[in-house]
Amino acid sequence: MRVIARLDVKNEFVIKGIHLEGLRKIGDPNELALQYYLQGADEIIFMDAVASLYDRNNLFSIIRKACEDILIPITIGGGLRTMEDVKTALLAGADKIAINTAAVKRPAFISEVAEKYGSQCVVASIEAKKIGNHWEAYIDNGREKTGLEVLDWAIKLQALGAGEILLTSVDQEGTRQGFDISLIKSINEAVSIPVIACGGAGTDLHFKQLIQETCPSAIALASVLHYNLMPISIIKEKLLAMKLQVRV
Repeated sequence: MRVIARLDVKNEFVIKGIHLEGLRKIGDPNELALQYYLQGADEIIFMDAVASLYDRNNLFSIIRKACEDILIPITIGGGLRTMEDVKTALLAGADKIAINTAAVKRPAFISEVAEKYGSQCVVASIEAKKIGNHWEAYIDNGREKTGLEVLDWAIKLQALGAGEILLTSVDQEGTRQGFDISLIKSINEAVSIPVIACGGAGTDLHFKQLIQETCPSAIALASVLHYNLMPISIIKEKLLAMKLQVRV
């Protein structure tokens, strides 16, 4: 299992909130990314939290700087809507592109990126909220409904050529109350591509509860790292104790 550090960035600061709202400043994205890299993170995800407001991604300079010191895969997401955006992101040093809003508005975009750069480059980002007995996909950092049922959408994204899915539970995000295990399990069983579970981790018990029910390819962590609740090295020790394969 990969342990991924997620950094949501607004105006050159890492920010954190609850349910993707009520954001507060945490620190410098490059300093935090380097810290998590040295702790043993397998990958880093940088997400532009306000890209939808400006119709563009503002992280390219941050990615360029990060690549000077960080030698693990970097994913960039938020506001990437054109092939030129993707090219700029990759030239800045990103290894993967996370796409949400652009995929909902024009699903063929996923296929176009996959065909040009390979499926391994394409991370389909899904922001899920529970509505009754099912989950609906949202865009614009969890603000806008799409009408898409998450399970069906995940299956379609795989068919379009996505190489993996970043699955964020908006309901659990930032709460540190545990993963939405039912959501993760349903998507993990419906697709054959890797699933990155994101949202809700707070204690080692949450990892254990998740693994007992389903085993995603990776977990993306924010609050548990930003608030120094548990360093990545300790998280990996806990996962190893659960008989999981992790990079050490």
